[in-house]
Amino acid sequence: MSDFACHWVDAFTDRPFGGNGCAVVHGAAHLDDETCTSFVRETSLVECTFLGPSDVADLRVRYFLASREIPFAGHPTVASVIAAHAAGTIGVGDLTLETLAGIIPVTLSDDGKRVSMRQIAPKFGPVVDKTLAAAAIGVDAGDLLAAPQLVSTGLPFIIVPLRDQAALRRAQLNAKALQAMNETLGPEGADVMEPFITSLGGFTEGGDTFSRLLLMPPSPAEDAFTGSATGAMASYLWHHNLIETPEFVAEQGHLMGRPGRANVRVLGTRDAIEGVEVSGNGHILISGTLHL
Repeated sequence: MSDFACHWVDAFTDRPFGGNGCAVVHGAAHLDDETCTSFVRETSLVECTFLGPSDVADLRVRYFLASREIPFAGHPTVASVIAAHAAGTIGVGDLTLETLAGIIPVTLSDDGKRVSMRQIAPKFGPVVDKTLAAAAIGVDAGDLLAAPQLVSTGLPFIIVPLRDQAALRRAQLNAKALQAMNETLGPEGADVMEPFITSLGGFTEGGDTFSRLLLMPPSPAEDAFTGSATGAMASYLWHHNLIETPEFVAEQGHLMGRPGRANVRVLGTRDAIEGVEVSGNGHILISGTLHL
């Protein structure tokens, strides 16, 4: 049995029980997949990270769902950087992370509480039929603002823009319809995450978009804040001329009682996006030791 230092961080919030929680395990990037997925299931969180040294960056980060390893995730990046600083592994300022999605540049504020990550340039995939997408999330095709599309800034999501928050609130995943939609994507549908549904206008007066990510088992039913999907969503909205400015405030999690907030900046023109900066705070909720 080995002992590992561990931090539980609520990301994209500056207070306890807001945003999205992530358990960060230090010095554990060498652990096998089954141990890592078992730990995620034990926490009942959507994702956990396992950190280690890197030969090509300041820190190596591995991201796990309850079912598998994924190349990148947003709120666990915020959590990992804040936890690694608290553990004394990294300093502040400009840093780099080694991930399966490549080298991710991040900046940690001087107080160690705010992280800005630069997600990679978006990859735009197939456009999805509105009827199939609507069926997958349990709304009418007329509730969709524009045609959904597969987009990735490190992790692939189908971005589904809805006309209003009323439709966003009604959304419910339909497993059979979700599978049917993903099958139309061909090989790209094998690793795609659940649809990221979004609406223009914040949940609060301070927000510009409001979004949800409903999840299938063995993950929890909904993600409180999804930083990776926020980058993909921002790229989609900017590219398709659905937002007037490349800088905005994204909100998520309010319907779960876990309000989260990120400042977003799309880099580049609408037709030549170079990357997306997503910034948010984090709050260390628990510090302790994990016995494995």
